[in-house]
Formats: sequence, structure tokens, C-alpha cells
Amino acid sequence: MATLSTEASAGCSARGLPNAFYTDPAVFAEEQRRLFGPNWAAVGFGKDVPEPGDLRPVEFLGRPLLLVRDRERRLRVFENVCRHRGMKLVSEPQCRRSTIRCPYHSWAYGLDGRLRATPLVGGPGRNSHPALDPAELGLLEVRSAVWLDLVFVNLDGSAPAFADWAAPLLDRWRDFAEQPLVPGGPEGSLSLELQANWKLVVENYCDGYHLPWVHPGLNGYSRLEDHYPLVAEGFAGQGSSRYAPGGTTFPSFAGLGAQWHEGAEYAALFPNALLGVHRDHIFTLVVEPLAHDRTRERLEIYYADAAAAGPEQAEERTRQAALWRTVFEEDVFVVEGMQRGRAAPGFDGGRFSPAMDEAVQAFHAWAARGFEAAR
Repeated sequence: MATLSTEASAGCSARGLPNAFYTDPAVFAEEQRRLFGPNWAAVGFGKDVPEPGDLRPVEFLGRPLLLVRDRERRLRVFENVCRHRGMKLVSEPQCRRSTIRCPYHSWAYGLDGRLRATPLVGGPGRNSHPALDPAELGLLEVRSAVWLDLVFVNLDGSAPAFADWAAPLLDRWRDFAEQPLVPGGPEGSLSLELQANWKLVVENYCDGYHLPWVHPGLNGYSRLEDHYPLVAEGFAGQGSSRYAPGGTTFPSFAGLGAQWHEGAEYAALFPNALLGVHRDHIFTLVVEPLAHDRTRERLEIYYADAAAAGPEQAEERTRQAALWRTVFEEDVFVVEGMQRGRAAPGFDGGRFSPAMDEAVQAFHAWAARGFEAAR
């Protein structure tokens, strides 16, 4: 196991996490237990299962999960395996199903996860057996929560309630808590795969320092001088007191405070949820670790009402989505370049700028504390 720099652990402005935290598959495997298991990790989007009976399989850190919209419209997450022989239940998205049926021996489960049918389990013509109690063989449910349409799971079941765990950011963004969110359509979805460790994606998102050089277009209407760090328990990022791309005609979310008229904020909710809020749209992004050196980003844009998602706003939505696509694509070479740089044995984690790296440093300190706590 890699050794943590005491400076990174203490959160001072000297060194960051050592190279092994980006290049060692053993560290990546350990992160799944120490950083993802005890926290609430983002795994998908509520929009992917909009109607009762909609099913969406998700692989997260090698774990097969199933997003289900039940009859009461509650989103639930189950392990995507049959309790009989461990067969994966659902391999492709399905719509408006009344049951979840195993393709191997046809055991069937309700949308609430309860085992409903075990055909021929007692032999030909017998669909039950006294040795098998259906009440004990329902699907295994994973603790889940939905916020701003992001689906979160607590994989090891040990985290506090989501509302308590995420309270600092929920309170800061309470203006957006009960807002209707309308998905931005196909043009509002983006998926990128990067040859880099997932932590570099999160760090780069927290970093406003690179704005003038990597994002000259964004810096033209949301300047580095207008940015400020966001650092609190469990999240970090940056805000802008003047996000003004010009020309947007989308309706605003109702009842927003004055700070949102021109302001915007971008937070990484540790470990892997990235979010951005604006007066007329938000985006949410799942950072999905695929390997120690490979990561997928999945982003969705949402608007304040159905009019914004209608055909008359299609051109404007396309323009809005293109702005964000450009920003995230501009970051690819930076994130992948840092990953390649971690192969240099002399690199000691780097030196943080005391003035410009507060949010990135906070993420390093959070990760270091997670490893220290598990020792």
C-alpha cells in the first residue's frame, strides 16, 4: 500500500497525493472499500427510469446494479442478480414492466424486489417448495437517494442518511432543492471516456486556476477574477459571481435568491458527483471509475420547465450544450496529461498554490482522511 504524505493528510499547501494513488491498481481496489463504500456515490440519473416499471442496469465499480421505478414512482436500486443462481437479471434498459424476470429459470420479482414466482421450483408442475421461503429471497436492495436527479448509493450501508451526509451542500443550494428539472434531451447528454484516474477528473473540476489557459472561451464570460473557491465538509469546487455567456432565453428557476441572477457555482460532492447550478439550467455529472487509469464521465443538462425542452428552444439548447461540451472536451488533454505525468518517479505529489489551489487541496485532504480512517 502506498504511503500518504503527512502534508497531504494534514491539508497543508505543500504536497498532494503520491503517484501510487493514480497508477497502482492495488490502491484503486482499496479505494473502492475506503472511499466509495462508506460514502454516497453517484451511479446514474433518475431521468433514465422516468415511468413505473422502467428498469436500467448499471455497472459501478464492477458491481451489477439495477435502477427501478416502482409503482409508487419511487426510484429504488437493487443488486442486479437473481437470488437463485446469481444470473444477471437485466442486461438492457426496459420500459414499463410489471415484473423483473430472470432469463435463466424464469424466477420473477416485483418492482418492490419481492420474489413473486418460482416456476417448477418443486419439480414439474410444482411452482413452490417448502424448503424455499419467497419472503427470504427478494432482491437485495442497496441504500439509495436522489438529489437533483442524480442517483446516489451507499454501497456498504454504513453512511449517515443522505440528507445528513450531504447537508452542507444541500443547505448551500437550498434554492434548487424543490425545483422541477426538465431533461435537456439528446443534445443535453454527454459521455466521455478518459485515459486517466478518476481523482484527476474531480481535481480538475475543482480547479479554477487553469481557466485562462485551457478555457479561453469560458474565461471570456466567466473570468478567473470572478471566481471564488468553495470548500466545506464533503465538497469543494468553485463559484463565479458573473456567469454571463449572453443570449440565453431560457426561463429561470422560480424563487432564486439574488446571488443567482448572474452567479453560478460548481461543486464536486465527494467522491464522484460533479454539479453545476445556474439561474436557468443545471448540470449533473457522474464520474465513473473504470480502472486505475480509465474513467468515464456522464453528464446531463436540465432546465426549469417544459417550454425550455420544447422544439422552439431546440436551437438554443444545442448552443447551450455545445458550450459545456467544449469546456469538458477542453479538459481531456489536461487530465490525461496529468495521468501520464504520474509515471515520473521523481514527482512527489506537486506543490499547491496557497492562493489558487484550496479546493483541489481539500479533495486531497478528504481522500487522505478516508485512507487514514480505515487503517
